[in-house]
Amino acid sequence: MAIAALKMITLDSSDPRRDAAFWSTVLGWEVAHAQDEYAMLTGPAGSALGIGLVDDHEPPTWPNEHGTKQFHLDLAVDDLESAAADCVAAGATLPDAQPGETWRVLLDPSGHPFCLTQAANWG
Repeated sequence: MAIAALKMITLDSSDPRRDAAFWSTVLGWEVAHAQDEYAMLTGPAGSALGIGLVDDHEPPTWPNEHGTKQFHLDLAVDDLESAAADCVAAGATLPDAQPGETWRVLLDPSGHPFCLTQAANWG
């Protein structure tokens, strides 16, 4: 049984409004929310693309021999605490720094951040 469902991929950005317009054109998805700090597009089957402002954003280079990429997964779960514990048991790390009460940021075994949120928040 899966711990979570992939609902959104979030891209780092120097200009979320600009990037939302671009991806909306490319994907044909609706811009559901756009502000200077964050934008979100909604697509088929409840999928979404988030775009978050990162101060002093530096785009990745290509080719990139270091493999550094700039995105994270947003995963919907039924029980936030239980899912976080299950992810830790599977090898994730739960850092002390957390952005709020409705999300948990974890790090995969290679250190990539991903977020868990209550499935009810996704509608």
